[in-house]
Amino acid sequence: MIQDISQQRRLIERFAFLSDGGTALREPFFAQAKVATLPVDHIICRDGGQCSQLALVLAGTARIYKLGENGREITLYRVEAGQSCVVTASCILSQRPFPAFAVCETEVEAAVVSQADVQRWLTSSSHWRDFIFAQVAERIGEVFSVLDAVLFQPLDQRLAALLLHRFGRSRLGASPGGILYVTHQELAVELGSSREVVTRMLREFERAGALLTGRGQIELLDPSILEAR
Repeated sequence: MIQDISQQRRLIERFAFLSDGGTALREPFFAQAKVATLPVDHIICRDGGQCSQLALVLAGTARIYKLGENGREITLYRVEAGQSCVVTASCILSQRPFPAFAVCETEVEAAVVSQADVQRWLTSSSHWRDFIFAQVAERIGEVFSVLDAVLFQPLDQRLAALLLHRFGRSRLGASPGGILYVTHQELAVELGSSREVVTRMLREFERAGALLTGRGQIELLDPSILEAR
């Protein structure tokens, strides 16, 4: 139960279906949902695990990734404030195991909804149903983008695009001075590659004058070189 008025207000501001659905949805939602805080690196769900709850993120970021038999990871998508994990929702509806891993990339604060409520509100609330389906459509697009990149784009192009994205959005901590705090291993995990391959490509970018690498950080010198990839 979520009785705290400030928490209720935060949820209404983050999730439009609560404001659009009126008291008919808000009252049962606040009566049944709970707010939980999970620490960074906490494993939310493992590949093959069962999903009994759906989390709606209020703050923080969770990463959904697939682990290959060779031990390499590839990120499928992230769940951020105002979003929910559609793989979890689909597993709840189909009663199938979770087909990936979900981990807290930062500390995550979320409203947690039970499996029974997820299913019940899908039939009783068009606003809840629209929210879930909109999340599914968005995530399918992201996963297909990842699949397209892995299958059809050279790794150097994918790395260049990832670096430009990271510098642009500062997801991993780019400073105003153009420094991105990220390790070669973290970039390799993101791309589903090996650290050695990523290091070799970063050195190529460095020789071209695009960036300057250091321990745990990358300084952007000339983004146009990366954009030309």
